[in-house]
Amino acid sequence: MMDMMMTKSNSSEKVNVLDKGFVQYVSHMGDDLTVVNAARVSFNKESEEFGDRDEKLIRYLAKHKHWTPFAHPQITLRIKAPIFVRTQLFKHKVGFTENEISRRYVTFEPEIYNPMWRSAPTNGAKQGSNGFISDEATNNRLDFLYGVVTENIEVYKKLLELGVAPEQARAVLPQGTYTEWWWTGSLSSYARVYSQRIDAHAQWEVQQYAKGIGEIIEKLYPISWKVLTSND
Repeated sequence: MMDMMMTKSNSSEKVNVLDKGFVQYVSHMGDDLTVVNAARVSFNKESEEFGDRDEKLIRYLAKHKHWTPFAHPQITLRIKAPIFVRTQLFKHKVGFTENEISRRYVTFEPEIYNPMWRSAPTNGAKQGSNGFISDEATNNRLDFLYGVVTENIEVYKKLLELGVAPEQARAVLPQGTYTEWWWTGSLSSYARVYSQRIDAHAQWEVQQYAKGIGEIIEKLYPISWKVLTSND
């Protein structure tokens, strides 16, 4: 069936995230019609073209938590993010496969995330932050931290020059170092990641990646994505 073929864009869409990161489309399989046909196979039926009845069925499936039809479409993205963001996203294991750049094998120049600093949470909260620091004097005092991080990069390069194995030299790289990976998952799995990580309680940086993921996938499965990520 045509709706189950793997497709790939000639000019892959890329959404820039943070200062140096991105979410990039690689390929996908299926569409909204794939979802309804996966559901209708229970009755040995199939739709040839997507219509109003199919949209109603998708809404019904989402409303009543019938998630398996949404697990058939697959999406592959390439993501570039700081290591600490990667760690949070990799907590989502069900329905995903990831393959990451390995600094056991490559030693190209590391890139570091230069954040806009936020203040610590208040009211005894154990996680999160309390908004961006707008005070210029405070931000100027925080600038030295980026210098410290860049020193780590120089240490990393020096270790390589001294003949230390890349798999050990990478140990000095900070959490803000950018990494990249291919991430393949089902439509239902990506919708779950989006819904959890777009939430106001999620870390701000991770929210930005959720937005990038949503911006790409909503164009591929407009009906399914809307109902899966809606709060209605």
